[in-house]
Amino acid sequence: MAQAEIKNFDSPDETRPFEGKGKAEVVNIAGQVVGKVTFEPGWKWSNNVKPIAGTESCQVSHLGYVLSGRMKVYMDDGSEFEVGPGDVMAIPPGHDAETVGDEPCVSLDFGEFGEYAKRT
Repeated sequence: MAQAEIKNFDSPDETRPFEGKGKAEVVNIAGQVVGKVTFEPGWKWSNNVKPIAGTESCQVSHLGYVLSGRMKVYMDDGSEFEVGPGDVMAIPPGHDAETVGDEPCVSLDFGEFGEYAKRT
């Protein structure tokens, strides 16, 4: 019989600071990786994560839920959209993004979060 497993972001398994302006707190649970990500005002993927990822755009698929704040996403195909509190999002690889406004954007990510902003 499987065992229940409970973790809390107050004591994450790992914290991955961005190049300034935010961090990803990571828990490994039931064989999955879940991230709680804080994107501070002024955060932009191409400035704050691209130096870590080493790719021209974000190549991670995100499946998430926005807790607070807003983010604008710029897809490589030229399309754009915003997400905000209460939004559930599925964002495919190939995008840039930035925080909108003066409030941090905080989200939970259940997607391919294993290597996101992970330094080698």
